[in-house]
Amino acid sequence: MYYLTKTLLIKLSFCVFITGIASSAAYAQTDTIFQNSQKIACSVKEITPEAVKYTYPGEDIINSVYKNTIQKIVFKSGRVQTFAEATSYKTVNSVNDFENVTVTAVEGEVKGLYKLGDVDSKAKGTTVYSNQERVKQRAYRKLKIQAAMLGANIIYLTNQRTEGNKYGSYYTSGSSAETNLTGVAYSNILPDFEKFKALIGNRNVFTAIKRFKLWASDSDVSEDEINKKFVINNITNENGIIIIDGHLDKEDNTRFQVASFSEQTFSVAFRDKSTAYNFVIGFQ
Repeated sequence: MYYLTKTLLIKLSFCVFITGIASSAAYAQTDTIFQNSQKIACSVKEITPEAVKYTYPGEDIINSVYKNTIQKIVFKSGRVQTFAEATSYKTVNSVNDFENVTVTAVEGEVKGLYKLGDVDSKAKGTTVYSNQERVKQRAYRKLKIQAAMLGANIIYLTNQRTEGNKYGSYYTSGSSAETNLTGVAYSNILPDFEKFKALIGNRNVFTAIKRFKLWASDSDVSEDEINKKFVINNITNENGIIIIDGHLDKEDNTRFQVASFSEQTFSVAFRDKSTAYNFVIGFQ
């Protein structure tokens, strides 16, 4: 009886071993697309200037994914192809990382990325002798700050209007240089909803420890240390964007967009008319 049992166990172990080899071999017969948040086991059919086309194992339907969202492809032959489109994006973890935000006027560069919100800025010189280029750079800086408040790392610029200094005359008044910008903020990666909920746990009362504020006519963003109660009523996932329904002490806004989070803090953003806000909330 002992001999039969031992023989049976050996045979079962051998079957499991063979099955494991077969599974590994089957997986090795597929290509693997590595995106920012997932891996796709597939058969790559075509790589175009904008996208990668592929089919799932056992299927004939052609799927496609924009190259902007792909880090690399590991082909079944073992060859690895990386994509500069995805690796060129810089990380934005806080408002102070605004210099990492890229501005583009090419729509194709944001295809497949995640839209986080609209942004706009305005900068105007103080006198008719203001440096027009400096005024324009200030407008771009404010636009990047707004994007960083949302956690975005690239802006698709939809409109730019720049006017130079007008010196005026006896009959007309002069005006200083002015630049107006509008765009859409995007990111190549979103905060992980499940990880964020796990960090929140069963708690719903936190403390806001820092506030960033940028009003339309401000020349720069303000940063203030604060101590305000932040209450979370509900957390939802809206097309990958984490939305908090809650309340921040002495603020009328009740809807907050999670821009980023770490093990120690998370930041939320919202806009009230012409003013953009970003609050840093502590987990402790």
